[in-house]
Order: sequence, then C-alpha cells, then structure tokens
Amino acid sequence: MTEDYVASAVHKADRRLIPFLVLCYAVNFLDRVNVGFAALAMNDDLDFTPEIFGFGAGIFFVGYILFEIPSNLALARFGARFWIARIMVSWGLVATAMGFVAGATSFYALRFLLGVAEAGFFPASSSISPTGSRARNALASSVCS
Repeated sequence: MTEDYVASAVHKADRRLIPFLVLCYAVNFLDRVNVGFAALAMNDDLDFTPEIFGFGAGIFFVGYILFEIPSNLALARFGARFWIARIMVSWGLVATAMGFVAGATSFYALRFLLGVAEAGFFPASSSISPTGSRARNALASSVCS
C-alpha cells in the first residue's frame, strides 16, 4: 500500500515538473542558438567583425565551464528549488541585458555572465525530478554493488 502512495506521488510530481522543465530546456536551447540569429543584425549595427562575434559567442562556454562545479556545490548546499530559481532569475536578467549591448566589451562581458548564469541548470533540473533521482539511486546502487 505504501508503494502505491509513493508511485502516485512520483507520478503527480512528474506531471507537474516535466512540462516546466521541458519549457526551461526549450528556452535554454533558444537562448544558445539565438546569438547566431542575432549575428545577422548585430554585426552590422555594432560593426562587429567575425572574429569579435566568434570570440563573444565562444566566451559563453568559458563562464559555463568555470562555474559548473561551483554551481553544483551550491546546488547541494541550497537545494534544487532555490537554485533553479536563482538560475532562472539571473539568466533572465543577463539575457535581457544582452539587448543593451553597445560594443565588443559589453558583448564579451554579458556572454561570459550568461554562461555563469546558466551553469548548473542541467544538474539542478535533473535533481528536482523524482524520476531522475530514482534513476540516479538505481544507477548508484548497481555501480557500487
């Protein structure tokens, strides 16, 4: 009988969380590919060379990689609910600020900060789902035994 309650709770949590997480992943994907579409107008408006734009597009991943582990440590400390909220708010603020880029320096800084803001999104979103945590527990127990 207890297993029925657990299964029901997991199913209910997944029904509520999965659509939200799918939406977040869709926005994440659009955010990453959007810089390529923005290049068409941004390069002309701000007089960016392909080198300036390429470096700015790539510096996103420097911030993402440098802050992935610290973000995961903070996720463990503060919890997934708080940490996903922090990621979404900071990500939204930096993405909004991208609309006010005035030159190469601000483009570099905001792309780096966007990478910092997005770091830890995937681990946080996978740790909040009960199905994901059950899968991780099953994998951990099979690897450790």
